[in-house]
Amino acid sequence: MSRIGKAPINLPANVQVNVSKGNLVTIKGPKGELTQQVDTDIQVEMEDGILHVKRPTDQKRHRALHGLYRSLLNNMVQGVSQGFVKELELVGVGYRASNTGQLLELTLGYSHPIYFYLPEEINVATSQEKGKNPIIRLECNDKQLIGQVAAKIRSLRKPEPYKGKGVKYVGEELRRKAGKSAAKK
Repeated sequence: MSRIGKAPINLPANVQVNVSKGNLVTIKGPKGELTQQVDTDIQVEMEDGILHVKRPTDQKRHRALHGLYRSLLNNMVQGVSQGFVKELELVGVGYRASNTGQLLELTLGYSHPIYFYLPEEINVATSQEKGKNPIIRLECNDKQLIGQVAAKIRSLRKPEPYKGKGVKYVGEELRRKAGKSAAKK
């Protein structure tokens, strides 16, 4: 992780970073504001539009935290400047998705529809074109939150290995299994 921690974080022109006492890092940008509490051993310094994360020693714990916090801060900078997008695809006959504000209604082959309320930070859009699988598009500035919500939606009906039916990420490659072999003669 030390190589990751040593890499500087370049800040776009429209992103502001504030490091307060107690190592609370606040990053503001056009897509919103995120905060992260950094361990007291790790130092966060900003100079000339570049963010540096430094560690005091080469102990295993400090090396691990060095890379961790550098990655977290880089994801925050990327989130407030560009944002993150996750797209989920519903594969299966009769699988549907629709949303009303933050309420996502899913029909995934169960005897009942599933209602999933999304956090306010996430923007959701559903699309269903004729002849194509329904798509759920999630947008957010927090990488951890959007990943967690997308994984939770996927867990409602994971893709099965025989026909590939279920909720999967767009572009995800599934390991497929062969079905039953032909009858013996």
